[in-house]
Formats: sequence, structure tokens, C-alpha cells
Amino acid sequence: MTILESRETVKHFILSDAAFDIAPQRVQLLRDSAGAFVSFEGWVRDHNDGRAAHGLRYEAYTTLAEAEGERIIDEALNQFSIVDARCVHRTGDLAIGDLAVWVGVSAAHRDAAFHACRFIIDEVKSRVPIWKHERYADGASDWLHPQP
Repeated sequence: MTILESRETVKHFILSDAAFDIAPQRVQLLRDSAGAFVSFEGWVRDHNDGRAAHGLRYEAYTTLAEAEGERIIDEALNQFSIVDARCVHRTGDLAIGDLAVWVGVSAAHRDAAFHACRFIIDEVKSRVPIWKHERYADGASDWLHPQP
């Protein structure tokens, strides 16, 4: 199976409503032509903008989010000299310390892998319709979606 054939049958951007294991995602990026692997993990933290937080909820426009996420991965594949890339983003209620988003990139060389990984997470956060509803320690909450 060629890489092109595998791209047609495999999702490279996934929304997950449950905790996920990154190991199977990483294994999908292994190739004989890849000499480098770079990943990014985003976790739920206990604060935002100076406010203590107790957790959050991610909601997404699923169909559009998955399509835009795939577009971002395709752009990374075309823009950088990488072998493959994947991104998984959580939806639903998350607690402090939970893994919220994971990006993995394989490439022949580390420089391309680092740049592509940064590109993917930055584009996902600015373009994919995923909204964060933070719950603060003072009982307040707020919907957030980063602006480009």
C-alpha cells in the first residue's frame, strides 16, 4: 500500500469523546523513510489568564471540525518535507491534567518535523471549530475560542 492509498483510507485528524492512548497513533507514523518523530501534547491546566480553573468542556461542530482538521494535515504534508502527521483532539468534559490534544509528525529530518508539528497545532487552535467552556474556581464559566 502506498502512502497515498493509506491517506485515502485513514483519518489523520480525529475528535475523541473519550481519553485515548497516544501509542497507537505514534505507531501509525512509523515509516522506514522517517528518521525523526516530533509530538505535542496539550493538557488541561488549573488556571487561565490569572484565574483558577476546575476543568473544561470541549464542544465541536464535528463534520466541519474533522474536514478542517484533515485540510490542515494535508497542508502540512504539502508545505513541509514530512512523511506523515496525525492529530487527536478531545471533546466533552475534561479534568485538570487530562490530555486535550495530541499532534504527531514523522519526517526524514527533525527540522521539518518540528516546524510541521508547530504549524498543525497552531492552525488547529485557530481554524478548527472547537470551543472550550472553562469552569473557574469562583463558580463562573466562560466559552473560549482563540482568534487568529
